[in-house]
Amino acid sequence: MTNTDFLSLTPFMILAMAAIIIMIVISIYRNYEVVFGFSVLAFIAAIASIFYILPIIPHSIAPLFIIDRYSLFFFGIILISALLVTLLSYNYLKQLDGIREEYYIIIFTSTLGASLLAVANHFILLFLGIESLTLSLYILIAFEKSKNSSIEAGIKYLILASVSSAFLLFGMGLIYLTFGTMEFSAIVTAMTHLVKLPPLFIYGFGMMLVGIGFKLALVPFHMWTPDVYQGAPAPVSSYIATVSKGAVMAVFIRFFFNIKGFENQSIFIVISGIAILSMFVGNILAIQQKNIKRLLAYSSIANMGYLIIILLTGSNNGIQSSVFYLITYFITTIGAFGVISLLSTKDFEMEEIIDFKGLFWKNPWTAAVLTLCMLSLAGIPITAGFIAKFYLILESMKAGLMILVFAMIINSVIGLYYYLRVINTMFSIANNTELPSIAFLGKLTLAFISIAILVLGMYPGWLIDFITKYVVL
Repeated sequence: MTNTDFLSLTPFMILAMAAIIIMIVISIYRNYEVVFGFSVLAFIAAIASIFYILPIIPHSIAPLFIIDRYSLFFFGIILISALLVTLLSYNYLKQLDGIREEYYIIIFTSTLGASLLAVANHFILLFLGIESLTLSLYILIAFEKSKNSSIEAGIKYLILASVSSAFLLFGMGLIYLTFGTMEFSAIVTAMTHLVKLPPLFIYGFGMMLVGIGFKLALVPFHMWTPDVYQGAPAPVSSYIATVSKGAVMAVFIRFFFNIKGFENQSIFIVISGIAILSMFVGNILAIQQKNIKRLLAYSSIANMGYLIIILLTGSNNGIQSSVFYLITYFITTIGAFGVISLLSTKDFEMEEIIDFKGLFWKNPWTAAVLTLCMLSLAGIPITAGFIAKFYLILESMKAGLMILVFAMIINSVIGLYYYLRVINTMFSIANNTELPSIAFLGKLTLAFISIAILVLGMYPGWLIDFITKYVVL
């Protein structure tokens, strides 16, 4: 490897070294505050290092890595989301009994796996990244060993993720059998000489779609989502909903657009069907939920349904609208789960919708933040969610995907009902539930999220221009 190769891998080395340093530190002396502080600094250093390597990109480390503006943009989104989750985890974990420092080791290993997906140009790195991410999530989901629901969620995720990985690996094998290569760019080159896609490739891509569909919680591969979101610690649920899905989406968009999957009629019909099913199933089942974590789980299924529509546009503008949508979805979802995390204690997790009854009268600040997050997820004007959905619909209409656009508009109206139900509950007459005080760090993080939702809702142009300029495949 050359010096440029090592330099381009600086952010990844920071994440890997951070996990190792924490392991060494806690083997000598356990101090939760020190480990947390170091974790925050390490994430900030990794984010800063992205700007340090900008002058040397695009850079390829054959055959595994491709480090360009597209991958670094997704990498930055992943790191910032992981940092926000880490900040919101501080109080949640501090109140728990027993060992807590290992949580941050696993956060770094899972984020490293997610980051590898953003720069993957080869099936081996794709699988390595997904497995690093997934194995870490097994531990994070079941981290609260004293809660049966957490252990149960971890076991469910372990079983279903193993099955999905088998599908993914088998699909990669079929594609390798077809073209004799596992490198994305080499597969694309081999496909340019074909009049039509070989059946073996279609079967392989279909099996890969099963594995990716599980990771993104798309219908009909969504069964694990509500149980895992409910059983996992609230900060971990936000991590799964954002970092995990964003990383998989990054590599899926790159591979799908490289092979021009949108030009194949069979693939087009399958993706369209999955998108429509995910939107309707996610929103309709969310209406029936009384648990806010399950509600957000079904909401995430619907949101992924909205998002994969963009795969069928076949344009860079479509990719750019999906990136903007992901950013707004990440911010609002982390904010919603952040409120749940900050209001929960070791003996009582604030997860039933009825628990939020009268929250506005007892804690106006957190109620305002959660209201803003719900309005953004619903796509109400002046919030980031409205601009994201408008941008998504606009690019889909330009591509002529009118049936999918109508399905998205109908489902946005359906989603409005259950988001407003949560808001209505918070403004009802207060119950007798006592709420914990929220530390300054938690308030500061929620303030940043609230400002971001409003700024992107009222002044989105600067970010859209930035994405348009730099996010190009």
